[in-house]
Amino acid sequence: MSTIDRNRNLFSPASPAPARTPAAPKNLLGNVVDAAKQGLADIPRFVKMGADVFEASHLREVQRLFGGDAKPDRMSDGKFVGAKGQSFPPGTPLGDIPAVTPLDNPNPSKTILYVNGIMTPLAGQLHEMQSIADTADARVVGIHNATQGLVTDLAQCVGDKLDKGHNPAVDTLADTVYSELKAGREVHLMGYSQGGLITARALFDVERRLRIEDGMSKAKVEQLMSKLDVETFGAASTRYPDGPNYVHYINDADPVPTLTGLGGSVDPLSFLKDAGKGAVVHRFTDGNLNPISNHMLDTLYMKHRVDFDEARAGRF
Repeated sequence: MSTIDRNRNLFSPASPAPARTPAAPKNLLGNVVDAAKQGLADIPRFVKMGADVFEASHLREVQRLFGGDAKPDRMSDGKFVGAKGQSFPPGTPLGDIPAVTPLDNPNPSKTILYVNGIMTPLAGQLHEMQSIADTADARVVGIHNATQGLVTDLAQCVGDKLDKGHNPAVDTLADTVYSELKAGREVHLMGYSQGGLITARALFDVERRLRIEDGMSKAKVEQLMSKLDVETFGAASTRYPDGPNYVHYINDADPVPTLTGLGGSVDPLSFLKDAGKGAVVHRFTDGNLNPISNHMLDTLYMKHRVDFDEARAGRF
């Protein structure tokens, strides 16, 4: 169908042309939808729902939201993840797991233990681990937070916030951190999105275990847990135990940490939240109208990460 020339006289050559009408501004909802589509095209690890995610017109895609094809990923829930996506059972010594390493440095000196967020299968976590390894110049070992579909993943987040229900990733991380601390070793943790929430829950478990099982005083627990360096990115937790050395990255344009985590630069509920004693919280604004793109680890948060010691000194 050809377009209409709105300057053309529809009656006769002698008739005056009607006044030109300014083009109507593009519908705001259309802008949001377009931005969301553009962002989704860059997220292959999320469920691809077709040309328009809001219509969800294909039955198979809708089933994925409810975990219809999640069984293979559940088999790796709470397991360690190493190079080439190899998985290892909980309890495996960290030294026995071949880590993901930077592409330009096969022998980095430090190791990071990383927990992923929702809707991320094993292949997606491996991609994130490579991004972390390259950015942080570190060996990266993952603890897999399996996806069971969007609905189940979100329900699990609620359980993690309430410290209810069984989450294998929480158990593996808590047991690993406890064992490493008791062995006198330092540990560097990273948690993204729900992975930050899992990290907080696991650290509270470690704190309780040290207090109850080992009879340590609060001061002694904090002293021992000071061997932990913890970085979170777009995390969904509002509370962290005292002791570890924290750096929290929060994009003010990301609804996950601003609405469900430590909050943005303007937060009337900040008095209810606790980033952990001495924590450094780095807030910045980056992104567009697409909340998914604004929440991405590899394409957004990693751009703002600096060396841990520099971050602890506030030099971003």
